Amino acid sequence: MATDFYKLLGVSQSASQEELKRAYRKRARELHPDANPNNPEAEEQFKELSRAYEVLSDQNTRARYDQFGEAGISGGGRGNGGGGDPFGGGGFGSIFDAFFGGDSPFGGGGRGQQAGPQRGPDLETQLRIEFAQAVFGCTSSVTIRTAVRCDDCSATGAAAGTSVTTCSDCGGTGQIRRTRQSILGQMVTASPCGKCRGAGQRIETPCATCHGEGRVTREQTHSVEIPAGIASGQTMRVTNRGGVGPRGGEAGDLYVHIEVGDHEMYRREDDDLITEVKVSISQAALGAEFVLATLDGDETLVVPAGVQHGNEFVLKGRGVPTLNQGGRARNQVRGDLRVQIAIFVPKKLNARERELLEELAKLRGESFSAQESRVKSKIKSAFS
Repeated sequence: MATDFYKLLGVSQSASQEELKRAYRKRARELHPDANPNNPEAEEQFKELSRAYEVLSDQNTRARYDQFGEAGISGGGRGNGGGGDPFGGGGFGSIFDAFFGGDSPFGGGGRGQQAGPQRGPDLETQLRIEFAQAVFGCTSSVTIRTAVRCDDCSATGAAAGTSVTTCSDCGGTGQIRRTRQSILGQMVTASPCGKCRGAGQRIETPCATCHGEGRVTREQTHSVEIPAGIASGQTMRVTNRGGVGPRGGEAGDLYVHIEVGDHEMYRREDDDLITEVKVSISQAALGAEFVLATLDGDETLVVPAGVQHGNEFVLKGRGVPTLNQGGRARNQVRGDLRVQIAIFVPKKLNARERELLEELAKLRGESFSAQESRVKSKIKSAFS
């Protein structure tokens, strides 16, 4: 049974593009996978919703859908055969348009620019943090050189004492629309207005500081909240911290790529922390106690007599907090701290140490070499 795309979005067939966008935003926030972790049904509904919006938000595919139903758009959204888009549509363009007003970071711009100020560009930077900061979270800062609002013209782009005017070619819409007849019916195409470059406005006397852009380039420092449990290679999205758009356009987003430094004692494996404790042969045989400097404070580690090389002791809940899909620690659930035993054998013994070990070997009936230097010389000669 065919799905009614209008019903999926909760709008009538006569809904405007703005009504479609509002309806999609509302439903998408409710059904997004980040808001419904481990819910396959919600994920499937989100895919269907995105597919419906992809079709109806484009004038051409909407006209074909209205006339022929899904058969008219069976090639997949905007003609890419339906491949490559995890939401089942023809691309990410209109989805990003719905949430961000255009400028998709995936190469966007599906239907031409919208009237009014354009959204600014997304930016990216790299941030290196310490190992413990990644485990427990922290507040850090990044400094980037980016486009910021021009204060001299209040971001209008017009010189003091002047103002912007409505573009005469597009009437302030920022688009030039053309209608033509085809075998599929009436086709409407829209392209950015060449005179105002899609802004819908004209500036006769540009601001001398920003040259009519409404923005200037300057270094900006932003505070970044690092969630506990983040790992190297993960990327944080900080909304509205990218470059501002021209003439009052909202700022894009800032993508912060995280790099975590090494720790002298611990390494990370998923959400577990792993460290190695070196134990001598006598400590391994007799047992011993160690003070273990964990990231949460000192702990006493009791190693029982007879411990073997490679034995592992686990301290529950002393590892790394587990992040959910939204990039936040999930109720402070943490991995474990795993302590691995490494028994080391001394390379050199003094006379008394050797005497005691030989006596132990005799008591246990174990054979040993009494001529250490001769063995060494034979080994050396074999490889000389």
